[in-house]
Amino acid sequence: MPDYDVSEALDTDYYGVFSALGGIPAADRAHWERARQFVDEALPIINDCWDRAEYPVHLVKRMGELNLLADGIDVPGLEPMSPLAAGLVNMEISRGDGSLGTIVAVQGGLALRSIAFHGSDAQKERWLGPLARGEELGSFALTEPDHGSDSVSLETRARLDGDHWVLDGEKKWIGNGASGGVTVVWARDEAGDVRGFLVEQDTPGYEAEVIEGKASLRAIHQARIRLEGVRVPKDQVLPGARTFKDTSRVLVATRLGVAWSALGHATAAYEAALSYATQRVQFGKPLAKFQLVQDRLSQMLAELTSMQLHCVHVAALDAAGQMRPTQASMAKYHNTRKARFIASTARDLLGGNGILLENHVIRHLADIESIHTYEGTESVQALLIGRDVTGVGAFA
Repeated sequence: MPDYDVSEALDTDYYGVFSALGGIPAADRAHWERARQFVDEALPIINDCWDRAEYPVHLVKRMGELNLLADGIDVPGLEPMSPLAAGLVNMEISRGDGSLGTIVAVQGGLALRSIAFHGSDAQKERWLGPLARGEELGSFALTEPDHGSDSVSLETRARLDGDHWVLDGEKKWIGNGASGGVTVVWARDEAGDVRGFLVEQDTPGYEAEVIEGKASLRAIHQARIRLEGVRVPKDQVLPGARTFKDTSRVLVATRLGVAWSALGHATAAYEAALSYATQRVQFGKPLAKFQLVQDRLSQMLAELTSMQLHCVHVAALDAAGQMRPTQASMAKYHNTRKARFIASTARDLLGGNGILLENHVIRHLADIESIHTYEGTESVQALLIGRDVTGVGAFA
């Protein structure tokens, strides 16, 4: 048994962000409560999976059973999920663990959304339900070994050969890319246009290996993929994806989810620090009675509250169809930066106990490093925002 109980959710909401203006609608709160139920189930095992770098794939199915994977996409047969509900689910699952939050981002945010936005009716019928229910795994293969932030320069190629497209190239950092299921592979065709291809992972020429040695997001597997003469039938091309702007549409929608995920990590770190401060006794009194500790808790709470305001406001813009891409960038830029600060401060406040997995903070601190980078690095988000406010591009 751990020496300190720091995993209990405290429902921190200092400004009443989640209760103001009539509170959260009942349907959205139901999604949040199911996510809380899932985290309560998963948390007892996730530290061990993270420690051993094991991917608990069965938890994907469990999230699907609880309708936690759709990420705001309308899927026939499943209860709709508003942008606020999708955000709350992202937040809550990431409060439990970053690897689990990344599963939602990959399975629902990227793979499911690519098909929902750009797929044919037949493709949607085949994949949306199974992916949302966790019956199939989905991945999104855009990033390459030599192209991360400059993913628009992707080198994977697709050429038409009779009734099939033939894919050649490499991808890296692909969540679920070696775990079975379907991969949405992005490649340039012979005309230079960016197209999306649905590639089942048992297709000949598709070779993937799990990337080892990670110090972050250790409970989900990312893969390096090699595509050598992979033949994809014409009916497995996403008809609505013709340019990189179509790819970016998926990324923008997922970017807001990353801001919510950062909020979940920060919430877990702050609440662990607060709980620890009331339980840990030094120099004859609880840490919470020391002025310096109260100052640090106040700093963390102020930043956490700011993160909540960003998420809820931008989710409202999204629901109204008014969210601009750079507003999602701002939310991600702000929240991952603040999450790093909160987790680092919490780790320091816990002292030596802060590096123990049983106290969770070190796992969140490590996992935040990944979400700070994926879906567009801090520098890329800053350049997108800077171009928007100045009217001048500074990418090169």
